[in-house]
Amino acid sequence: MCCGNFREQPIFTTRAHVFQIDPSTKKNWVPASKQAVTVSYFYDSTRNSYRIISVDGAKVIINSTITPNMTFTKTSQKFGQWADSRANTVFGLGFPSEQQLTKFAEKFQEVKEAAKLARDRSQEKIETSSNHSQESGRETPSSTRASSVNGTDDEKASHGGPAEAHLKSENDKLKIALAQSSSNVKKWETELQTLRESNARLTTALQESAASIEHWKKQFSACKEENDQLRSKIEELEEQCNEINKEKERNAQLSRRLQELETELQDKELELEELRKQGEIIPQLMSECESVSQQLQAAEKKNKDLEEKVRTLRTEVEESKHRQTNLKTELKNFLDVLDGKIDELHDFRQGLSKLGVDN
Repeated sequence: MCCGNFREQPIFTTRAHVFQIDPSTKKNWVPASKQAVTVSYFYDSTRNSYRIISVDGAKVIINSTITPNMTFTKTSQKFGQWADSRANTVFGLGFPSEQQLTKFAEKFQEVKEAAKLARDRSQEKIETSSNHSQESGRETPSSTRASSVNGTDDEKASHGGPAEAHLKSENDKLKIALAQSSSNVKKWETELQTLRESNARLTTALQESAASIEHWKKQFSACKEENDQLRSKIEELEEQCNEINKEKERNAQLSRRLQELETELQDKELELEELRKQGEIIPQLMSECESVSQQLQAAEKKNKDLEEKVRTLRTEVEESKHRQTNLKTELKNFLDVLDGKIDELHDFRQGLSKLGVDN
């Protein structure tokens, strides 16, 4: 019997995530739906029974008939469960809010009481039918005894007629009850067969769900491994990016240092140019010294002839010698400084060339 039968009508509908207890562990919950699905109470007016039914697409995930012995238990603010002995499982529902869980629990208790009342009424009908059968059995010998007590056939007819009519009516009632019982038995057999087929479909769906869960577990493991690999690659790329950033910083520092060295080199070249200009004066000084020496030699040659002039010129000659000595000392110091500057410039160029090659 499917939920689309016209004799079954929905009386309450909500949405929830459906779970079933793991049949192997009896502890863990297994999702029966990928998302929230419709869960409804259905009332069968013909059988006077109630069922909870939920369908996910073309798959029936809940088909539970409510009995008076069932109990709906709230295990948290948004989750509740009940055990179905016929389906040999435990169903669990996760609701979006506590209010929806409370409404579902109240409806479960209401349907449970209605199922209990229907069961009690059915038992009363069975007991009443049984009592009528026993009373009709007790009335048959009494009527026989009454007919045997009377002496004539007329009296038998007068006294036995109403009893036979009563027995006949009772027999007709029993025949009708028996026919109804036979039709009910056939209905119950049909219902039982339908339930067996439904249970077989549910078992197949449960097996498919278990296989699907295993498949999703494998896919989840594969995705997790791929995620771990991607994380490791991301970490490696981040390390490489950090190294690249550090290298960029070092290159920037080297570029700044190179600019500073180029500026210093320009300053040194300017100093060297000034020294070169000063070095151009040295030949003039040397020529002056040679001329002075020549004059001194000439003066010495003329010394014999000009002894009288020696006295006057001696002072000049001594002054000239002293000046020449100072000039030579200054020239020597200047040449030493110039050699040192040239050596420093040479070392500086070598360091600059080495730094450019390293960069």
